[in-house]
Amino acid sequence: MWWGGRGQSFNITPRKEEPEGLSGPKSAQGSAMLEPRTHQLGSCQASGCLPGEQILAWAPGVRKGLEPQLPGTLICTNLRVTFQPNGWQRSQETPLSSEYDFALVNIGRLEAVSGLSRIQLLRPGSPLKFIPEEILIHGRDFRLLRVGFEAGGLEPQAFQVTMAIVQARAQSSQAQQYAGITLSKAGQSSGSRKPPIPLLEASEDWETERKKQGARGWRVSTVNERFDIATSLPNYFWVPNRTLDSEVKRAFGHFHQGRGPRLSWHHPGGSDLLRCSGFYTASDPNKEDIRAVESMLQAGHSDVVLVDTMDELPNLADVQVAHLRLRALCLPDSSVAEDKWLSALEGTRWLDYVRSCLRKASDISVLVTSRVRSVVLQEHGDRDFNGLLSSLVQLLSAPEARTLLGFQSLVQREWVAAGHPFLTRLGGAGASEEAPVFLLFLDCVWQLLQQFPAEFEFSEFFLLALHDSVRVPDTLTFLRDTPWERGKPSGGKPKFNSYTQVYTSGCIYNSKPLAGNSINLKLSVWDWDLRYSYEQTLQFHNTGYDPEHCPDSWLARQQPSFMVPGPPSSVWLFSRGTLTPLNQLCPWRDSSSLLAVSSRWLPRPAISSESLADQEWGLPSHWGACPLPPGLLLPGYLGPQIRLWRRCYLRGRPEIQIGLSAPTISGLQEELTHLQELLRKWTPRVSPKDNSKERDPNTTLYQSQWNF
Repeated sequence: MWWGGRGQSFNITPRKEEPEGLSGPKSAQGSAMLEPRTHQLGSCQASGCLPGEQILAWAPGVRKGLEPQLPGTLICTNLRVTFQPNGWQRSQETPLSSEYDFALVNIGRLEAVSGLSRIQLLRPGSPLKFIPEEILIHGRDFRLLRVGFEAGGLEPQAFQVTMAIVQARAQSSQAQQYAGITLSKAGQSSGSRKPPIPLLEASEDWETERKKQGARGWRVSTVNERFDIATSLPNYFWVPNRTLDSEVKRAFGHFHQGRGPRLSWHHPGGSDLLRCSGFYTASDPNKEDIRAVESMLQAGHSDVVLVDTMDELPNLADVQVAHLRLRALCLPDSSVAEDKWLSALEGTRWLDYVRSCLRKASDISVLVTSRVRSVVLQEHGDRDFNGLLSSLVQLLSAPEARTLLGFQSLVQREWVAAGHPFLTRLGGAGASEEAPVFLLFLDCVWQLLQQFPAEFEFSEFFLLALHDSVRVPDTLTFLRDTPWERGKPSGGKPKFNSYTQVYTSGCIYNSKPLAGNSINLKLSVWDWDLRYSYEQTLQFHNTGYDPEHCPDSWLARQQPSFMVPGPPSSVWLFSRGTLTPLNQLCPWRDSSSLLAVSSRWLPRPAISSESLADQEWGLPSHWGACPLPPGLLLPGYLGPQIRLWRRCYLRGRPEIQIGLSAPTISGLQEELTHLQELLRKWTPRVSPKDNSKERDPNTTLYQSQWNF
């Protein structure tokens, strides 16, 4: 292959030798870009190829940034970039590696390095101006793959694999290659794999969950079974018992995108948490429709609170800008000086948005748990922050949601089944509507895990796995915008083939596509064994979890002794931390006005969850003081109480990772030794008058440098 740059040309001839088990296409001479071939791999024992996967190029190298450095082979395929350590083989039970694989769609930045000063940012279509000595692959999930290439005649392979990544990444972006790869294990037929949790694709799943929550006043509606009302809604959802499906259909037509009020969660004390989109004020409902809407919003309660979801929360554009700034700041080559790093972090506004979400969720949790009422989350589209707040409220109020299975079920119900547009928000449909709201939610959950470590059964490693899974194109969980798209036989937009993996003698062969080109809908992100080994999944469990906080030791179902009834026929708007009385529930002119509240119910302004809690449990005075409901968590969100998720965002900076909690005793010993060495280095710099601050847990060594 001829390559030239800046007046120079080099005759690069690919080496014929290949590592054992690899059989991939060679690049053609006379082309500066690698041309992908349709050569199918018959045997991929060493490389562990997936069905339909093709190796484009490979080169031996050393993975840097680790101690010690790891020798192996960098491989580029039409689906991913993977680093294969010498002597390591993929487990047949775990065909995708969470540690060594980078999906092409996950690559956010690609850099080639030569010497100490030559660095080239590689964009689609840009020629490589030198033979790289090192390549840096920055993932959109904050991971970093840094590989140095060996010298001594291996330069052609280093050049080839670099250009292969550039071209494969460009084609993946242009072709929208978000293929859901159906993987069937040995001895299993397609579709026989039982999902780890109910995927809420059948009415029986919804009925089981309804009974589990004890929501006796609700039923499963089948009015959207064929997506006649809204394709963004699930096939089934919960509506009040007394509401007919015909009334549901008419009422939902007066909300944006047809997403009317429906139950998200029933509190064991009697309150109900609902969610819906904004009123479609241009519609012209008749009196029967208005009564149906009011009945669904009240849900059998005399006290109704409408929550303006987006009040005091960032908009989608704000979230996207903050995330981009955070990612740029956390790059290893960030140009921000160390003494200005904290100011730059504050300037991203990311932690401010985490703080705002936790504060709002705390307020709503108080509203749900303080009185028996209907609390309605209302967002214009009902597909982003409604899911975030509803999920956080349940985590704060329901110990069941803090278990490993309970949290997965929560995400499946409030995000996946509820129609959060994952593909659009993660940039799969273009950058115009990209906004990682779900990643903002995971950061909020991590904050709760830090403040209440004994209350959660899952660990930080589980949150990291979920965070990284949104960028892995192996299932349809995060690769579609609506339940309707996931349920289509072709998987929604593009038509993808499904293959069955057949394992024989340690080799993988591609079988024929399954009939109908259908995708195995039972495969979801919750099938962790597709990407994580058994040893890795053991780390998903929080060793500090207190079994006393499990659901079996919590309140019995329907125990409203700590709940107090709301005022008769009262309607409130919760906005800017304050409850404001409303004269009517619906905005239409002919809406029948509910009883106006008396002045004795006018609330005091509330500026935080604590003051709102005092207000809710302190009024009216003749009820007396009510204790904080068992199981309720009220997090702190002031100043240093909100911290940077270092293990996630600073993964590209290994020196920062040292000092974080390790999963093994030996790892803790190594980190302790490192901390002691750092302490000895820093001790001479501390003046005697600062000794008290040094011992203060709020001004420890790592907080002064990296603990935010």
